[in-house]
Amino acid sequence: MGETKMPKHRIFATPFAKVYPLYVQKAERKNRTKEEVDQVIRWLTGYDPAGLQQQIEQENDFEAFFRHAPAMHPNSSLIKGVVCGVRVEEIDDPLMQKIRYLDKLIDELAKGKPIQKILRN
Repeated sequence: MGETKMPKHRIFATPFAKVYPLYVQKAERKNRTKEEVDQVIRWLTGYDPAGLQQQIEQENDFEAFFRHAPAMHPNSSLIKGVVCGVRVEEIDDPLMQKIRYLDKLIDELAKGKPIQKILRN
């Protein structure tokens, strides 16, 4: 008998380029900058500015965005808390956890947390 697979969450197939401007808007509404959003994304994923821009231009979905990420930051496991009613440290699906890590970092930025604390250095 074949295993039945759960259908993939629709966020996995959502283009990163469609969500990226929403991250920037959320941050800017709270007097943070696009540069800070980019810094947080690059810290988490290891993209350099050109690589991040390429991901946006190619309109890769979240699955490809994280698959092509040069290196998830080793301190990403220190990201804790609740996003969308779920504790990020308790998410089983590795891709969903990475997406929620990113959501959590953007939330912290928008809430005025100092960038040094967001980057968990």
